[in-house]
Amino acid sequence: MIENAPVYLLSITLLALLLGTAETFSRHKLFTYLPAVVLIYASAMLLAQFGLWEKTEQIDTAYTLTKRYLLPAMLFLMLLRIDLKHFATLGRTLLIAYFSAVLSIASAFILIFWLLGFDQDAAGVFGALAGSWTGGTANMLAVASALNVDENLMGYALIVDSIDYTLWVMLLLALVGLAPVFNRWSRADSVTTSTLHVSTPLSRRSFFTLLFLTFIAALIAVKLAAELGGLSGTTWAVLISTLLGLLASRTRLRNLGGSATLSTAMLYLLVGLIGSRASFNGFDAVPLYLLAGILILSVHAVIMIIVAKIFRLDLFSIGVASLANIGGVASAPILAAAYNRSLIGVAVLMAIMGYLIGTVAGLAIGTILQKIAA
Repeated sequence: MIENAPVYLLSITLLALLLGTAETFSRHKLFTYLPAVVLIYASAMLLAQFGLWEKTEQIDTAYTLTKRYLLPAMLFLMLLRIDLKHFATLGRTLLIAYFSAVLSIASAFILIFWLLGFDQDAAGVFGALAGSWTGGTANMLAVASALNVDENLMGYALIVDSIDYTLWVMLLLALVGLAPVFNRWSRADSVTTSTLHVSTPLSRRSFFTLLFLTFIAALIAVKLAAELGGLSGTTWAVLISTLLGLLASRTRLRNLGGSATLSTAMLYLLVGLIGSRASFNGFDAVPLYLLAGILILSVHAVIMIIVAKIFRLDLFSIGVASLANIGGVASAPILAAAYNRSLIGVAVLMAIMGYLIGTVAGLAIGTILQKIAA
């Protein structure tokens, strides 16, 4: 059994490395339905149940400190890819579709949470899930940390995010062939195309530059968070690192290659850390959470169809806007390519924008849900 911090962190890193590499290089269908983040969490939780890691004071301290600094570091790196000026050039149709998707998802979370009568603990889970469905898994972890979601309950968010999201992707891809019929019904205008800013590849210089800047940003976020009141320290750290990343994205730092790779590695480590503190106790409510996720997506779909009719939006615009929020960079370009490969840049821009929107939206939704449950 592992009792000291360095070996504990090394084992988490090894687990993330093995499963992350397997997803990257394996063509197995398993990773289509269960992405690496879910497998890392489940594997770490399973290993924890077998007692691989002793709950010593040294390990507890390592967990707390690593998570405290790794979270803002990851958020800073993710937001380096944001290009607000380029996003604004998407055009009226795509911007309406994108923001309608964000607002409809938020409304659906609030409505279904209220109708099903979930409790205070579930509010944090759905807030974290909302962070993912308006941004990505990294936003989910940021919101969960800020809302103090228990490590055990994070399993619900990850399971719903994986299974319901997969069903949603399959549905949107299946609807591609109905685009002409839908567009005639909605009397859609033409879609504005866009290209994507591409950063340079990862080099040794950019790698160490990014590491240095990331550590500085994380240090600033944590130290400032400790001095501020009104919100929890984690919430302040998340907000400050988000602001720092957004400001850095306005400089030449955005051109540094490798920010996506490094932030993904940090994401895997964070998921592994959280999973190492979780257990299988209380997972009997999974079916109810899965049902809630499906109902949320259904309400979101109805609102998007109504918006499409009012503003004459085509099926591509509302479909990609929806998947850019719910699926992120991993799946939105696939849907865009199913329509026209020249539209992939549009999907990527929307999905990357979620890195900024997701944390703020998830925190706002989670706070509202906590007040409903109070």
